[in-house]
Amino acid sequence: MGHSNLPPSKRNPRQWKLLDFISALFFALVLLFFLLVFTRLGDSMAASGRQSLLVSTSDPKQRHRLVALLELGRHHQPIEACPADSVDHMPCEDPRRNSQLSREMNFYRERQCPLPDEMPLCLIPPPLGYKIPVQWPESLHKIWHSNMPHNKIADRKGHQGWMKEQGPYFIFPGGGTMFPDGAAPYIEKLGQYIPITGGTIRTALDMGCGVASFGGSLLSEGILTLSFAPRDSHKAQIQFALERGVPAFVLMLGTRRLPFPAFAFDFIHCSRCLIPFTAYNATYFFEVDRLLRTGGYLVISGPPVQWPKQDKEWADLQAVARALCYELIAVDGNTVIWKKPDSCLPNQNEFGIELCDESNDPSYAWFFKLKKCVTKASSVNGEYAIGTIPKWPDRLITPPSRAMILKNGIDLFEADTRRWARRVAYYKNTLNVKLGTPALRNVMDMNAFFGGFAAALKSDPVWVMNVVPARKPLTLDVIYDRGLIGVYHDWCEPFSTYPRTYDLIHVSGIESLIKVPGSSKSRCNLVDLMVEIDRMLRPEGTVVIRDSPEVIEKVARVAHVVRWAATVNNEEPKSHGRENILVATKTFWQLTSSSS
Repeated sequence: MGHSNLPPSKRNPRQWKLLDFISALFFALVLLFFLLVFTRLGDSMAASGRQSLLVSTSDPKQRHRLVALLELGRHHQPIEACPADSVDHMPCEDPRRNSQLSREMNFYRERQCPLPDEMPLCLIPPPLGYKIPVQWPESLHKIWHSNMPHNKIADRKGHQGWMKEQGPYFIFPGGGTMFPDGAAPYIEKLGQYIPITGGTIRTALDMGCGVASFGGSLLSEGILTLSFAPRDSHKAQIQFALERGVPAFVLMLGTRRLPFPAFAFDFIHCSRCLIPFTAYNATYFFEVDRLLRTGGYLVISGPPVQWPKQDKEWADLQAVARALCYELIAVDGNTVIWKKPDSCLPNQNEFGIELCDESNDPSYAWFFKLKKCVTKASSVNGEYAIGTIPKWPDRLITPPSRAMILKNGIDLFEADTRRWARRVAYYKNTLNVKLGTPALRNVMDMNAFFGGFAAALKSDPVWVMNVVPARKPLTLDVIYDRGLIGVYHDWCEPFSTYPRTYDLIHVSGIESLIKVPGSSKSRCNLVDLMVEIDRMLRPEGTVVIRDSPEVIEKVARVAHVVRWAATVNNEEPKSHGRENILVATKTFWQLTSSSS
Protein backbone atom coordinates (compact mmCIF):
# COMPACT_ATOMS: atom_id res chain seq x y z
CA MET A 1 0.00 0.00 0.00
CA GLY A 2 1.09 3.59 -0.52
CA HIS A 3 1.71 6.32 1.99
CA SER A 4 -1.10 8.68 1.01
CA ASN A 5 -3.04 8.07 4.21
CA LEU A 6 -0.13 8.34 6.58
CA PRO A 7 0.03 11.34 8.88
CA PRO A 8 2.62 13.97 7.98
CA SER A 9 5.04 12.85 10.68
CA LYS A 10 5.20 9.36 9.14
CA ARG A 11 5.88 10.32 5.46
CA ASN A 12 9.26 9.60 3.88
CA PRO A 13 11.50 12.62 4.54
CA ARG A 14 13.66 11.82 1.45
CA GLN A 15 10.58 12.07 -0.82
CA TRP A 16 9.81 15.50 0.59
CA LYS A 17 13.32 16.73 -0.23
CA LEU A 18 13.00 15.58 -3.86
CA LEU A 19 9.60 17.24 -4.31
CA ASP A 20 10.83 20.42 -2.69
CA PHE A 21 13.82 20.51 -5.05
CA ILE A 22 11.66 20.04 -8.17
CA SER A 23 9.19 22.69 -7.03
CA ALA A 24 11.95 25.16 -6.20
CA LEU A 25 13.61 24.59 -9.56
CA PHE A 26 10.32 25.15 -11.38
CA PHE A 27 9.58 28.40 -9.54
CA ALA A 28 13.17 29.57 -10.09
CA LEU A 29 12.87 29.02 -13.83
CA VAL A 30 9.58 30.92 -13.91
CA LEU A 31 11.18 33.78 -11.97
CA LEU A 32 14.18 33.82 -14.30
CA PHE A 33 11.87 33.93 -17.32
CA PHE A 34 10.06 36.99 -15.94
CA LEU A 35 13.35 38.67 -15.09
CA LEU A 36 14.70 38.13 -18.61
CA VAL A 37 11.58 39.25 -20.42
CA PHE A 38 10.23 42.05 -18.26
CA THR A 39 13.27 43.63 -16.61
CA ARG A 40 16.54 45.22 -17.69
CA LEU A 41 18.47 42.17 -16.58
CA GLY A 42 17.44 40.51 -19.83
CA ASP A 43 18.44 43.60 -21.74
CA SER A 44 21.91 43.68 -20.26
CA MET A 45 22.41 39.98 -20.78
CA ALA A 46 21.33 40.30 -24.41
CA ALA A 47 23.71 43.19 -24.90
CA SER A 48 26.61 41.66 -23.02
CA GLY A 49 29.52 39.85 -24.57
CA ARG A 50 30.49 40.56 -28.15
CA GLN A 51 28.28 43.23 -29.76
CA SER A 52 29.16 41.53 -33.05
CA LEU A 53 26.16 39.30 -32.49
CA LEU A 54 24.36 42.07 -34.36
CA VAL A 55 26.56 41.52 -37.38
CA SER A 56 26.29 37.76 -37.45
CA THR A 57 23.87 36.33 -39.98
CA SER A 58 24.72 32.68 -39.47
CA ASP A 59 21.66 32.12 -37.29
CA PRO A 60 18.42 33.70 -38.61
CA LYS A 61 16.59 32.93 -35.35
CA GLN A 62 19.19 34.85 -33.41
CA ARG A 63 18.86 37.77 -35.82
CA HIS A 64 15.06 37.77 -35.49
CA ARG A 65 15.37 37.79 -31.70
CA LEU A 66 17.77 40.73 -31.79
CA VAL A 67 15.48 42.68 -34.11
CA ALA A 68 12.57 42.03 -31.74
CA LEU A 69 14.62 43.25 -28.77
CA LEU A 70 15.54 46.41 -30.67
CA GLU A 71 11.95 47.17 -31.64
CA LEU A 72 10.76 46.62 -28.07
CA GLY A 73 13.46 48.92 -26.71
CA ARG A 74 15.06 46.08 -24.74
CA HIS A 75 18.47 46.50 -26.32
CA HIS A 76 19.92 49.83 -25.28
CA GLN A 77 23.41 49.75 -26.74
CA PRO A 78 23.92 51.21 -30.23
CA ILE A 79 24.08 48.86 -33.18
CA GLU A 80 27.72 48.34 -33.94
CA ALA A 81 29.61 49.61 -36.97
CA CYS A 82 30.17 47.49 -40.06
CA PRO A 83 33.78 46.72 -40.96
CA ALA A 84 35.99 49.44 -42.44
CA ASP A 85 35.93 47.85 -45.91
CA SER A 86 32.14 48.34 -46.15
CA VAL A 87 32.19 52.16 -46.41
CA ASP A 88 30.81 52.06 -49.99
CA HIS A 89 28.62 48.98 -49.59
CA MET A 90 25.42 48.64 -51.62
CA PRO A 91 23.70 45.38 -50.68
CA CYS A 92 21.92 44.90 -54.03
CA GLU A 93 24.87 45.94 -56.19
CA ASP A 94 27.63 43.86 -54.64
CA PRO A 95 30.17 42.83 -57.33
CA ARG A 96 31.43 39.94 -55.20
CA ARG A 97 27.94 38.49 -55.00
CA ASN A 98 26.80 39.28 -58.53
CA SER A 99 29.90 38.24 -60.48
CA GLN A 100 28.75 34.61 -60.47
CA LEU A 101 25.49 35.39 -62.27
CA SER A 102 24.60 35.23 -65.96
CA ARG A 103 26.14 37.78 -68.34
CA GLU A 104 23.20 37.54 -70.72
CA MET A 105 21.67 41.00 -71.22
CA ASN A 106 23.81 42.27 -68.32
CA PHE A 107 21.72 40.39 -65.78
CA TYR A 108 24.65 40.24 -63.36
CA ARG A 109 24.85 44.06 -63.26
CA GLU A 110 21.21 44.58 -62.37
CA ARG A 111 19.82 44.71 -58.82
CA GLN A 112 20.39 41.36 -57.11
CA CYS A 113 19.42 41.66 -53.45
CA PRO A 114 20.35 39.24 -50.69
CA LEU A 115 17.63 37.84 -48.47
CA PRO A 116 17.01 39.95 -45.35
CA ASP A 117 18.46 37.24 -43.10
CA GLU A 118 21.66 37.31 -45.18
CA MET A 119 22.34 41.00 -44.59
CA PRO A 120 24.51 42.09 -41.66
CA LEU A 121 22.74 44.21 -39.08
CA CYS A 122 25.31 46.97 -38.67
CA LEU A 123 25.81 50.65 -39.49
CA ILE A 124 27.93 51.65 -42.48
CA PRO A 125 30.84 53.84 -41.28
CA PRO A 126 32.19 56.85 -43.17
CA PRO A 127 35.66 56.51 -44.69
CA LEU A 128 38.70 57.66 -42.78
CA GLY A 129 39.04 61.43 -43.07
CA TYR A 130 35.40 62.00 -44.09
CA LYS A 131 34.23 65.62 -43.91
CA ILE A 132 30.80 67.19 -44.04
CA PRO A 133 30.23 67.65 -47.80
CA VAL A 134 30.85 70.90 -49.65
CA GLN A 135 27.56 72.77 -49.85
CA TRP A 136 25.55 73.53 -52.96
CA PRO A 137 26.15 75.21 -55.43
CA GLU A 138 29.91 75.08 -54.81
CA SER A 139 29.67 71.28 -54.69
CA LEU A 140 28.78 71.18 -58.40
CA HIS A 141 32.38 72.12 -59.12
CA LYS A 142 34.35 70.56 -56.26
CA ILE A 143 34.03 67.94 -53.51
CA TRP A 144 36.29 66.63 -50.76
CA HIS A 145 38.73 64.01 -52.04
CA SER A 146 38.72 62.26 -48.66
CA ASN A 147 34.95 61.60 -48.85
CA MET A 148 35.45 59.18 -51.75
CA PRO A 149 39.17 58.73 -52.37
CA HIS A 150 38.75 56.89 -55.67
CA ASN A 151 41.20 58.23 -58.23
CA LYS A 152 40.38 55.85 -61.07
CA ILE A 153 38.08 58.20 -63.01
CA ALA A 154 40.36 61.18 -62.50
CA ASP A 155 43.34 59.18 -63.74
CA ARG A 156 41.56 57.72 -66.77
CA LYS A 157 39.17 60.52 -67.74
CA GLY A 158 40.89 63.67 -66.50
CA HIS A 159 42.03 64.57 -70.03
CA GLN A 160 38.37 64.53 -71.11
CA GLY A 161 37.36 67.03 -68.45
CA TRP A 162 35.45 64.59 -66.24
CA MET A 163 37.26 65.36 -62.99
CA LYS A 164 40.70 66.08 -61.60
CA GLU A 165 42.40 65.94 -58.25
CA GLN A 166 43.43 69.36 -56.95
CA GLY A 167 44.78 69.67 -53.44
CA PRO A 168 42.19 68.33 -50.95
CA TYR A 169 39.46 68.35 -53.61
CA PHE A 170 38.24 66.64 -56.72
CA ILE A 171 37.25 69.36 -59.19
CA PHE A 172 34.79 68.96 -62.06
CA PRO A 173 35.52 71.05 -65.18
CA GLY A 174 32.17 69.92 -66.64
CA GLY A 175 33.46 67.78 -69.46
CA GLY A 176 32.61 64.32 -70.75
CA THR A 177 33.87 61.82 -73.30
CA MET A 178 31.78 63.37 -76.10
CA PHE A 179 32.16 66.94 -74.80
CA PRO A 180 35.71 67.28 -73.39
CA ASP A 181 35.50 71.08 -73.66
CA GLY A 182 32.55 71.09 -71.27
CA ALA A 183 28.84 70.34 -71.28
CA ALA A 184 27.82 73.97 -71.79
CA PRO A 185 28.91 74.29 -75.47
CA TYR A 186 27.51 70.80 -76.16
CA ILE A 187 24.13 71.81 -74.69
CA GLU A 188 24.25 75.04 -76.68
CA LYS A 189 24.68 72.96 -79.85
CA LEU A 190 21.70 70.75 -78.89
CA GLY A 191 19.70 73.94 -78.36
CA GLN A 192 19.88 74.60 -82.10
CA TYR A 193 17.60 71.60 -82.64
CA ILE A 194 15.50 71.13 -79.50
CA PRO A 195 13.83 73.63 -77.11
CA ILE A 196 16.31 73.54 -74.23
CA THR A 197 14.99 76.82 -72.82
CA GLY A 198 11.48 78.08 -72.21
CA GLY A 199 10.01 75.31 -70.03
CA THR A 200 8.89 72.94 -72.81
CA ILE A 201 11.42 70.35 -71.64
CA ARG A 202 11.53 69.72 -67.90
CA THR A 203 12.22 66.02 -67.11
CA ALA A 204 15.25 64.34 -68.66
CA LEU A 205 16.95 60.97 -68.37
CA ASP A 206 20.70 60.70 -68.91
CA MET A 207 21.77 57.10 -69.53
CA GLY A 208 25.33 56.08 -68.72
CA CYS A 209 25.96 59.50 -67.25
CA GLY A 210 29.54 59.42 -65.97
CA VAL A 211 29.81 61.95 -63.15
CA ALA A 212 26.59 63.69 -64.36
CA SER A 213 28.12 66.91 -65.68
CA PHE A 214 25.50 66.95 -68.45
CA GLY A 215 22.62 66.78 -65.97
CA GLY A 216 24.33 69.25 -63.65
CA SER A 217 24.68 71.77 -66.47
CA LEU A 218 21.02 71.45 -67.49
CA LEU A 219 19.86 72.54 -64.02
CA SER A 220 20.55 76.17 -64.91
CA GLU A 221 18.10 75.78 -67.82
CA GLY A 222 15.33 74.57 -65.50
CA ILE A 223 15.66 70.98 -66.74
CA LEU A 224 15.65 68.32 -64.02
CA THR A 225 17.74 65.36 -65.20
CA LEU A 226 17.84 61.98 -63.52
CA SER A 227 21.23 60.50 -64.38
CA PHE A 228 21.93 56.80 -64.09
CA ALA A 229 24.79 54.37 -64.56
CA PRO A 230 25.58 50.91 -63.20
CA ARG A 231 28.18 50.14 -60.60
CA ASP A 232 31.04 49.29 -62.95
CA SER A 233 34.81 49.49 -63.39
CA HIS A 234 34.69 53.23 -62.74
CA LYS A 235 33.45 52.22 -59.28
CA ALA A 236 31.94 55.44 -58.02
CA GLN A 237 30.58 57.61 -60.85
CA ILE A 238 27.07 57.84 -59.35
CA GLN A 239 28.57 58.43 -55.92
CA PHE A 240 30.51 61.38 -57.33
CA ALA A 241 27.36 62.73 -59.00
CA LEU A 242 25.38 62.62 -55.76
CA GLU A 243 28.23 64.13 -53.75
CA ARG A 244 28.09 67.02 -56.23
CA GLY A 245 24.37 67.49 -55.53
CA VAL A 246 23.17 66.24 -58.93
CA PRO A 247 20.18 63.83 -59.17
CA ALA A 248 21.55 60.34 -59.86
CA PHE A 249 20.72 56.69 -59.35
CA VAL A 250 22.53 53.35 -59.67
CA LEU A 251 20.80 51.44 -62.46
CA MET A 252 21.46 49.05 -65.34
CA LEU A 253 19.43 48.53 -68.49
CA GLY A 254 19.45 44.74 -68.64
CA THR A 255 16.62 42.21 -68.50
CA ARG A 256 13.97 44.28 -66.70
CA ARG A 257 12.07 47.50 -67.27
CA LEU A 258 13.68 50.55 -65.73
CA PRO A 259 11.75 51.60 -62.58
CA PHE A 260 9.90 54.50 -64.19
CA PRO A 261 6.35 54.88 -65.54
CA ALA A 262 5.43 55.07 -69.21
CA PHE A 263 5.83 58.40 -71.00
CA ALA A 264 7.70 60.02 -68.10
CA PHE A 265 10.58 61.88 -69.73
CA ASP A 266 10.52 64.85 -72.08
CA PHE A 267 14.10 64.23 -73.16
CA ILE A 268 16.29 61.10 -73.10
CA HIS A 269 20.02 61.42 -73.66
CA CYS A 270 22.84 58.96 -74.24
CA SER A 271 26.38 60.27 -74.58
CA ARG A 272 28.63 57.30 -75.31
CA CYS A 273 26.44 55.20 -73.03
CA LEU A 274 27.30 52.13 -75.14
CA ILE A 275 23.79 50.69 -74.80
CA PRO A 276 23.21 48.26 -77.71
CA PHE A 277 19.85 49.75 -78.71
CA THR A 278 19.26 47.36 -81.61
CA ALA A 279 20.37 44.16 -79.85
CA TYR A 280 17.83 41.53 -78.81
CA ASN A 281 15.41 42.61 -81.58
CA ALA A 282 15.72 46.27 -80.53
CA THR A 283 14.36 45.55 -77.04
CA TYR A 284 16.40 48.37 -75.48
CA PHE A 285 15.13 50.90 -78.02
CA PHE A 286 11.57 49.79 -77.20
CA GLU A 287 12.25 50.45 -73.52
CA VAL A 288 13.49 53.95 -74.29
CA ASP A 289 10.36 54.47 -76.39
CA ARG A 290 8.18 53.36 -73.44
CA LEU A 291 9.77 56.01 -71.23
CA LEU A 292 9.79 58.89 -73.72
CA ARG A 293 6.83 61.23 -73.81
CA THR A 294 5.00 61.74 -77.09
CA GLY A 295 6.67 64.74 -78.74
CA GLY A 296 9.80 64.15 -76.65
CA TYR A 297 13.39 64.11 -77.88
CA LEU A 298 15.92 61.30 -78.06
CA VAL A 299 19.61 62.25 -78.40
CA ILE A 300 22.33 59.65 -78.95
CA SER A 301 25.89 60.92 -79.08
CA GLY A 302 28.84 58.65 -79.81
CA PRO A 303 28.93 55.08 -81.12
CA PRO A 304 27.40 53.95 -83.40
CA VAL A 305 26.41 57.36 -84.82
CA GLN A 306 28.63 57.84 -87.90
CA TRP A 307 31.31 55.93 -86.02
CA PRO A 308 34.25 54.19 -87.72
CA LYS A 309 33.71 50.46 -88.34
CA GLN A 310 30.13 50.60 -87.02
CA ASP A 311 28.28 51.19 -90.27
CA LYS A 312 25.92 48.23 -89.75
CA GLU A 313 25.09 49.22 -86.16
CA TRP A 314 24.39 52.78 -87.28
CA ALA A 315 22.21 51.57 -90.16
CA ASP A 316 20.26 49.29 -87.79
CA LEU A 317 19.70 52.13 -85.32
CA GLN A 318 18.28 54.34 -88.07
CA ALA A 319 16.10 51.47 -89.31
CA VAL A 320 14.52 50.98 -85.86
CA ALA A 321 13.85 54.69 -85.50
CA ARG A 322 12.21 54.80 -88.93
CA ALA A 323 10.11 51.73 -88.12
CA LEU A 324 8.76 53.57 -85.07
CA CYS A 325 8.08 56.68 -87.16
CA TYR A 326 10.58 58.81 -85.24
CA GLU A 327 11.21 62.16 -86.90
CA LEU A 328 14.88 62.71 -87.69
CA ILE A 329 15.69 66.24 -86.51
CA ALA A 330 19.43 66.26 -87.21
CA VAL A 331 22.63 64.27 -87.52
CA ASP A 332 25.41 66.58 -86.35
CA GLY A 333 28.78 64.83 -86.42
CA ASN A 334 28.49 61.87 -84.05
CA THR A 335 25.19 63.09 -82.56
CA VAL A 336 21.71 62.15 -83.76
CA ILE A 337 18.50 63.83 -82.59
CA TRP A 338 15.05 62.29 -83.04
CA LYS A 339 11.56 63.41 -82.03
CA LYS A 340 8.92 60.87 -80.97
CA PRO A 341 5.76 61.00 -83.10
CA ASP A 342 2.19 61.50 -81.92
CA SER A 343 1.18 58.08 -83.16
CA CYS A 344 2.67 55.28 -85.19
CA LEU A 345 1.81 51.83 -86.46
CA PRO A 346 5.22 50.16 -86.63
CA ASN A 347 6.46 49.40 -90.11
CA GLN A 348 7.30 45.80 -90.88
CA ASN A 349 11.04 45.17 -90.98
CA GLU A 350 13.72 42.72 -89.93
CA PHE A 351 13.17 43.51 -86.23
CA GLY A 352 9.68 42.02 -86.21
CA ILE A 353 8.25 44.94 -84.27
CA GLU A 354 4.83 44.36 -82.69
CA LEU A 355 2.52 46.40 -80.50
CA CYS A 356 2.27 45.38 -76.85
CA ASP A 357 -0.79 43.50 -75.71
CA GLU A 358 -3.65 45.53 -74.20
CA SER A 359 -3.27 43.60 -70.93
CA ASN A 360 0.26 44.95 -70.55
CA ASP A 361 0.30 47.94 -68.14
CA PRO A 362 3.17 50.06 -69.50
CA SER A 363 3.59 51.94 -66.22
CA TYR A 364 4.15 48.82 -64.14
CA ALA A 365 7.91 48.65 -63.86
CA TRP A 366 9.02 47.00 -60.66
CA PHE A 367 10.90 43.78 -61.51
CA PHE A 368 8.99 43.51 -64.76
CA LYS A 369 10.70 41.66 -67.58
CA LEU A 370 11.44 43.70 -70.69
CA LYS A 371 8.95 43.19 -73.51
CA LYS A 372 9.93 42.91 -77.16
CA CYS A 373 7.03 45.10 -78.19
CA VAL A 374 6.14 48.76 -78.59
CA THR A 375 3.91 50.55 -76.07
CA LYS A 376 0.87 52.15 -77.68
CA ALA A 377 0.19 55.74 -76.68
CA SER A 378 -3.51 54.85 -76.45
CA SER A 379 -2.74 52.28 -73.72
CA VAL A 380 -2.32 55.09 -71.17
CA ASN A 381 -5.24 57.35 -70.38
CA GLY A 382 -4.79 61.08 -70.00
CA GLU A 383 -2.89 63.95 -71.61
CA TYR A 384 0.86 63.61 -71.30
CA ALA A 385 2.30 64.62 -74.68
CA ILE A 386 4.60 67.61 -74.96
CA GLY A 387 2.41 70.47 -76.12
CA THR A 388 -0.68 69.18 -74.32
CA ILE A 389 0.69 69.58 -70.79
CA PRO A 390 1.61 73.00 -69.38
CA LYS A 391 5.16 74.26 -69.57
CA TRP A 392 7.36 74.43 -66.48
CA PRO A 393 6.72 75.80 -63.86
CA ASP A 394 2.95 75.86 -64.45
CA ARG A 395 2.81 72.07 -64.74
CA LEU A 396 3.94 71.74 -61.10
CA ILE A 397 0.59 72.89 -59.71
CA THR A 398 -1.74 71.98 -62.60
CA PRO A 399 -3.63 68.74 -61.81
CA PRO A 400 -2.44 66.15 -64.37
CA SER A 401 -5.18 64.15 -66.04
CA ARG A 402 -3.31 60.96 -65.10
CA ALA A 403 -4.22 61.72 -61.46
CA MET A 404 -7.63 60.34 -62.32
CA ILE A 405 -6.20 56.84 -61.97
CA LEU A 406 -7.58 57.20 -58.44
CA LYS A 407 -11.20 57.92 -57.60
CA ASN A 408 -11.66 61.68 -57.23
CA GLY A 409 -8.01 61.97 -58.26
CA ILE A 410 -8.10 65.67 -59.17
CA ASP A 411 -9.64 66.60 -55.79
CA LEU A 412 -7.09 64.38 -54.04
CA PHE A 413 -4.28 66.08 -55.95
CA GLU A 414 -5.38 69.58 -55.01
CA ALA A 415 -5.94 68.66 -51.36
CA ASP A 416 -2.55 66.93 -51.23
CA THR A 417 -0.83 70.03 -52.64
CA ARG A 418 -2.44 72.29 -50.03
CA ARG A 419 -1.70 69.85 -47.22
CA TRP A 420 2.00 69.63 -47.98
CA ALA A 421 2.40 73.39 -48.37
CA ARG A 422 1.06 73.72 -44.83
CA ARG A 423 3.19 70.86 -43.49
CA VAL A 424 6.45 72.07 -45.03
CA ALA A 425 5.87 75.56 -43.60
CA TYR A 426 5.48 73.92 -40.18
CA TYR A 427 8.68 71.91 -40.68
CA LYS A 428 10.61 75.08 -41.44
CA ASN A 429 9.08 77.58 -39.05
CA THR A 430 8.30 75.46 -35.99
CA LEU A 431 10.39 72.28 -36.16
CA ASN A 432 13.46 74.17 -37.47
CA VAL A 433 14.20 71.68 -40.23
CA LYS A 434 16.93 73.31 -42.34
CA LEU A 435 14.95 73.25 -45.58
CA GLY A 436 15.73 76.28 -47.73
CA THR A 437 19.29 76.55 -46.39
CA PRO A 438 22.58 75.49 -48.02
CA ALA A 439 22.81 72.65 -45.48
CA LEU A 440 20.32 70.54 -47.46
CA ARG A 441 20.60 69.66 -51.15
CA ASN A 442 19.82 65.97 -51.82
CA VAL A 443 16.37 65.11 -50.47
CA MET A 444 14.37 61.87 -50.60
CA ASP A 445 10.65 61.35 -50.01
CA MET A 446 10.22 57.63 -49.32
CA ASN A 447 6.43 57.60 -49.71
CA ALA A 448 5.78 60.33 -52.25
CA PHE A 449 2.20 59.66 -53.50
CA PHE A 450 1.58 62.70 -55.79
CA GLY A 451 4.86 64.46 -54.96
CA GLY A 452 3.19 67.11 -52.77
CA PHE A 453 6.14 67.29 -50.37
CA ALA A 454 8.57 67.93 -53.24
CA ALA A 455 6.26 70.47 -54.85
CA ALA A 456 6.18 72.45 -51.60
CA LEU A 457 9.98 72.80 -51.84
CA LYS A 458 9.91 74.43 -55.29
CA SER A 459 11.66 77.59 -54.07
CA ASP A 460 14.36 75.76 -52.11
CA PRO A 461 17.83 74.89 -53.52
CA VAL A 462 17.06 71.16 -53.36
CA TRP A 463 16.12 68.30 -55.62
CA VAL A 464 13.86 65.49 -54.41
CA MET A 465 13.99 61.78 -55.22
CA ASN A 466 10.30 60.89 -55.05
CA VAL A 467 9.91 57.20 -54.28
CA VAL A 468 6.57 55.52 -54.93
CA PRO A 469 6.39 52.15 -53.14
CA ALA A 470 5.82 49.41 -55.69
CA ARG A 471 2.93 47.86 -53.75
CA LYS A 472 0.99 51.14 -53.50
CA PRO A 473 -1.05 52.93 -56.18
CA LEU A 474 1.24 53.66 -59.14
CA THR A 475 1.17 57.45 -58.98
CA LEU A 476 4.71 58.06 -60.23
CA ASP A 477 3.36 59.15 -63.64
CA VAL A 478 1.60 62.06 -61.91
CA ILE A 479 4.89 63.07 -60.30
CA TYR A 480 6.59 63.18 -63.71
CA ASP A 481 3.65 64.99 -65.30
CA ARG A 482 4.09 67.81 -62.79
CA GLY A 483 7.81 68.11 -63.67
CA LEU A 484 9.36 66.17 -60.80
CA ILE A 485 11.41 62.96 -60.81
CA GLY A 486 11.42 59.68 -58.90
CA VAL A 487 11.46 55.89 -59.00
CA TYR A 488 9.46 52.86 -57.96
CA HIS A 489 10.90 50.87 -55.06
CA ASP A 490 10.02 48.21 -52.49
CA TRP A 491 11.27 49.32 -49.07
CA CYS A 492 11.69 45.73 -47.90
CA GLU A 493 14.84 45.87 -50.05
CA PRO A 494 17.83 48.24 -49.95
CA PHE A 495 17.75 51.25 -52.26
CA SER A 496 20.09 51.53 -55.26
CA THR A 497 22.33 54.29 -53.99
CA TYR A 498 25.69 54.58 -52.31
CA PRO A 499 26.03 55.24 -48.58
CA ARG A 500 25.93 58.86 -47.40
CA THR A 501 24.13 60.33 -50.43
CA TYR A 502 21.13 62.21 -48.98
CA ASP A 503 21.00 65.27 -46.71
CA LEU A 504 17.36 64.82 -45.71
CA ILE A 505 15.13 61.76 -45.84
CA HIS A 506 11.39 62.23 -45.32
CA VAL A 507 8.74 59.57 -44.85
CA SER A 508 5.07 59.91 -44.10
CA GLY A 509 3.48 56.67 -42.88
CA ILE A 510 6.64 54.63 -42.33
CA GLU A 511 4.79 51.57 -41.03
CA SER A 512 2.83 51.28 -44.28
CA LEU A 513 6.13 50.66 -46.10
CA ILE A 514 6.69 47.37 -44.30
CA LYS A 515 3.09 46.10 -44.09
CA VAL A 516 1.17 43.90 -46.49
CA PRO A 517 -1.29 46.32 -48.16
CA GLY A 518 -4.67 46.15 -46.47
CA SER A 519 -3.33 43.99 -43.64
CA SER A 520 -1.65 44.34 -40.26
CA LYS A 521 0.89 41.70 -41.23
CA SER A 522 4.49 42.85 -41.73
CA ARG A 523 6.56 41.86 -44.76
CA CYS A 524 9.80 43.11 -43.18
CA ASN A 525 10.81 44.98 -40.05
CA LEU A 526 11.30 48.55 -38.88
CA VAL A 527 14.87 47.97 -37.70
CA ASP A 528 16.19 46.92 -41.11
CA LEU A 529 14.36 49.82 -42.76
CA MET A 530 15.86 52.38 -40.38
CA VAL A 531 19.33 50.88 -40.75
CA GLU A 532 18.88 51.34 -44.51
CA ILE A 533 17.80 54.96 -43.99
CA ASP A 534 20.95 55.45 -41.93
CA ARG A 535 23.07 53.95 -44.74
CA MET A 536 21.68 56.45 -47.26
CA LEU A 537 21.90 59.46 -44.95
CA ARG A 538 24.94 61.70 -44.65
CA PRO A 539 26.51 62.33 -41.24
CA GLU A 540 24.67 65.26 -39.62
CA GLY A 541 21.83 64.67 -42.10
CA THR A 542 18.19 65.00 -41.11
CA VAL A 543 15.36 62.47 -40.92
CA VAL A 544 11.70 63.50 -40.70
CA ILE A 545 9.24 60.67 -40.00
CA ARG A 546 5.52 61.11 -39.37
CA ASP A 547 3.07 58.40 -38.32
CA SER A 548 0.71 57.51 -35.48
CA PRO A 549 1.98 58.13 -31.93
CA GLU A 550 2.29 54.37 -31.36
CA VAL A 551 4.48 53.90 -34.43
CA ILE A 552 6.59 56.98 -33.69
CA GLU A 553 7.21 55.58 -30.19
CA LYS A 554 8.74 52.48 -31.82
CA VAL A 555 10.65 54.62 -34.32
CA ALA A 556 12.13 56.66 -31.48
CA ARG A 557 13.38 53.51 -29.75
CA VAL A 558 15.12 52.33 -32.90
CA ALA A 559 16.47 55.84 -33.58
CA HIS A 560 18.42 55.56 -30.34
CA VAL A 561 20.22 52.36 -31.34
CA VAL A 562 21.06 53.66 -34.84
CA ARG A 563 22.76 56.61 -33.10
CA TRP A 564 20.36 59.38 -34.12
CA ALA A 565 19.60 62.38 -31.91
CA ALA A 566 15.81 62.53 -32.11
CA THR A 567 12.92 64.63 -30.84
CA VAL A 568 9.21 63.79 -31.09
CA ASN A 569 6.83 66.61 -31.94
CA ASN A 570 3.13 67.15 -32.33
CA GLU A 571 1.70 67.52 -35.82
CA GLU A 572 0.97 70.93 -37.32
CA PRO A 573 -2.10 72.94 -36.20
CA LYS A 574 -5.35 72.51 -38.12
CA SER A 575 -4.39 68.98 -39.01
CA HIS A 576 -7.25 66.54 -38.80
CA GLY A 577 -5.09 63.46 -38.44
CA ARG A 578 -3.55 61.77 -35.45
CA GLU A 579 0.19 61.86 -36.00
CA ASN A 580 3.43 62.63 -34.28
CA ILE A 581 6.54 63.80 -36.10
CA LEU A 582 10.02 62.55 -35.30
CA VAL A 583 12.87 64.84 -36.36
CA ALA A 584 16.31 63.28 -36.02
CA THR A 585 19.91 64.10 -36.82
CA LYS A 586 22.39 61.39 -37.76
CA THR A 587 25.37 61.80 -35.46
CA PHE A 588 28.81 62.09 -37.04
CA TRP A 589 30.70 59.10 -35.65
CA GLN A 590 33.77 57.39 -37.05
CA LEU A 591 35.43 54.04 -36.63
CA THR A 592 37.95 53.72 -33.86
CA SER A 593 41.23 51.96 -34.50
CA SER A 594 40.04 48.97 -32.46
CA SER A 595 36.82 48.55 -34.49
CA SER A 596 38.45 48.85 -37.90
